Amino acid sequence: MTRRFPTVCTALLLAACSAGDAPAPASTISMADAPATGAPSTDWPIPACRDDSGWDDPATPFHVHGDTWYVGTCGIAALLVASPEGHVLLDGATPAAGEQILANIRTLGFDPADVRAIVFSHEHFDHVGGLATVQAATGAPVYAPPEAIATLRRGASDESDPQFGELEDFAPVADVRPVPDTGVVQEGGVELHAIPTPGHAVGGTSWTWRSCAGDDCLPLVYADSLTAVSADGFRFSDHPDTVARLRQSFARVAALDCGILVTPHPSASSLWARLGPDATRPLADPAACAAYAKAAGDRLERRLASEGASP
Repeated sequence: MTRRFPTVCTALLLAACSAGDAPAPASTISMADAPATGAPSTDWPIPACRDDSGWDDPATPFHVHGDTWYVGTCGIAALLVASPEGHVLLDGATPAAGEQILANIRTLGFDPADVRAIVFSHEHFDHVGGLATVQAATGAPVYAPPEAIATLRRGASDESDPQFGELEDFAPVADVRPVPDTGVVQEGGVELHAIPTPGHAVGGTSWTWRSCAGDDCLPLVYADSLTAVSADGFRFSDHPDTVARLRQSFARVAALDCGILVTPHPSASSLWARLGPDATRPLADPAACAAYAKAAGDRLERRLASEGASP
């Protein structure tokens, strides 16, 4: 089948590509004849995003590694894992960002109609608010853990969420299906593995897959938010089940085979400091998942201590 595939800056043109430039217009070619992966991420303009960027601040889409592309905003991540047989989208960002995600997919040269499945990190409006818009454009089903299905269909959280009462509603998602019992979402040539990581939200899920750029293969980890954040009046020390879920999630994320870590809030994993020629940290770091989990665990213990509870 014929699909639009990204045109990238060659090494000779790299000097002409800056963080503020838009990618070159995409050409239409047969993906059967296209390379399995795009150019290295340094060949794509890196967005001028910062850790304090707004959730809806536009970001230039860019190549992460292998078949993985960043299509979210500066403040909220969304990833496209592409294959010649169809793509999978991770997260829908805010209600206002759904159209941005679709535009970013098109800017890279992909057709949103070739998205075969959508998954997400957790069922808060800043990560699933754009799903209805994206689903309407792609026709792709959204796969969700059982704990999150009702929230997505309703477009509103319930009292099971520590942030209940402070979370905004969002457009209900029409086609929501349970993540297969195997924990694997497989569409086209893409295979994503679900790692249950509840606590920040009851349906929290992290995702892993293997990304290859030629012979350079790395485990990609899209680790869900692990922070102990709540509405006013909610005490984690009064909810030992939520604390237990968080601690289990910390352990699961810390144990993951971690190549490249991306998180729903890019700043939480210092993504913008790990990209481009001015990077101050490596993009790939086998210790990143453990460090991310430890930081979340330390925050939980500080929160419990502030509530007067024993860790």
